[in-house]
Amino acid sequence: MTTAKGSKFSRILLKLSGESLGNAQGSGISPEAVRQMAEQICEVRQLGVQVVVVVGGGNIFRGTSGSERGIERATGDYMGMLATVINALALQDALEKLGCPTRVQSAIALAQVAEPFIRRRAVRHLEKGRVVIFGGGTGNPYFSTDTAAALRANEIGAAVILKATKVDGVYDSDPKKNPRARKFAEISYLEALQRQLKVMDSTAFSLCMDNKMPIIVFDFSKPHNLKRVIMGEKVGTLVH
Repeated sequence: MTTAKGSKFSRILLKLSGESLGNAQGSGISPEAVRQMAEQICEVRQLGVQVVVVVGGGNIFRGTSGSERGIERATGDYMGMLATVINALALQDALEKLGCPTRVQSAIALAQVAEPFIRRRAVRHLEKGRVVIFGGGTGNPYFSTDTAAALRANEIGAAVILKATKVDGVYDSDPKKNPRARKFAEISYLEALQRQLKVMDSTAFSLCMDNKMPIIVFDFSKPHNLKRVIMGEKVGTLVH
């Protein structure tokens, strides 16, 4: 696969949290936040980069917090998976309004609003220049959307997982609580595990480590940051 227009990566998986689609408190769906995301995604697609997005659902419903309030865990997780499909449709709408062709694929069968996840079909969409948005997590309870991102990135042959956050990388402690927190430009999987840095949950992280899938953690709230990462600038933290 040839790299597009000087970009460092030809096929990427962008992992978005549900909260990033929400308001200032990270809940609901903010059309402004979704539009800004869509603009950054369209910007890198115009470079010829193939883009896959995995989106969380925490702005609407999170299975683990539901189970803490008495909802059966598996049921809560399915509710959370449906929330990710709502977010996927919101992002699809924003992208299409910017003239960016998309397909939503869901790990849970929802034939009237999304295609089923079919790996070969997803790859074909990418080859045709469409942004593919994966909703429904892995389709199984007890797995996070981080795990879905790690799984799909390996399945579709992405070069890297770009984990979008509101922090500009991985730190040795919480930078909001510790002004002396040190940011890593890059870090190995092993050191991240030893330091118990919460880059992704343990299942997702193990999948990436076992399959040598690099992860870049970066601040998606800054304009053009996604393009800067794609072009190989030193943005965020590389975990490899």
